[in-house]
Amino acid sequence: MVEHLKRRQDFLAAASALVCAKRGCVVQARDRGDDGEARIGFTVTKKLGNAVTRNRIKRRLREAVRTASGLDLRRGHDYVFIGRAATATQDFEALTRDLVIATQRLNEGKSDPPRDRGGYRAAKSGRSGAGGKKRDGGTRQNRQ
Repeated sequence: MVEHLKRRQDFLAAASALVCAKRGCVVQARDRGDDGEARIGFTVTKKLGNAVTRNRIKRRLREAVRTASGLDLRRGHDYVFIGRAATATQDFEALTRDLVIATQRLNEGKSDPPRDRGGYRAAKSGRSGAGGKKRDGGTRQNRQ
């Protein structure tokens, strides 16, 4: 039996652990350090569409997790399945294959490298190499 994640705190804890991104979804896994049942959670961002679209993506993810053979959800772990735009249109067998491969990688302790979130704020403050320009100031000749 698998329990479901319900509290925001649990989703945030999983977000800071191992991550594996595939075309159909992103899977996050965290070892809780206990011997309890595996817990799973599903989430879809509002960027992907209205409530109908997001619910369709979540239903496909839930069904893919339920029916996937070879999906190894380990005891004492939390898994968060994050829907992507491709989740709604991807072939169902390919989606379940993505889930199985992602959970296998995470159970082996392999994770995707962290992404540089960059963006406007990071570029403005100078924390990221991507994005904003830095002016050196100086004389008028330097700026031309």
